[in-house]
Amino acid sequence: MDTQNLSMADREIMDDILSSQKHIAGVYNTFSCECVNQSLKGDFLDILREEQNIQSSVFAEMQKRGWYAPAPAEAQKVEQTKTKFQNISAQLP
Repeated sequence: MDTQNLSMADREIMDDILSSQKHIAGVYNTFSCECVNQSLKGDFLDILREEQNIQSSVFAEMQKRGWYAPAPAEAQKVEQTKTKFQNISAQLP
């Protein structure tokens, strides 16, 4: 079998890394939210921060190469969302 046909292109690899980092960060976020032991919670938060930094670096590299260009949010939708969460926040005790 020719292994060259099985290799992934750089963009596919970066897409996979970015997806993985998003997933990993979500898992560590859940762990840190549900952890009762404060020392362990601090460790999870440290790891989460590291994973977010990795994700941010991959995201920036993909943007630099033109491989990831999320559409900018519309100003009106940003304001609607901001208002929605301000209203929710105001209702909390």
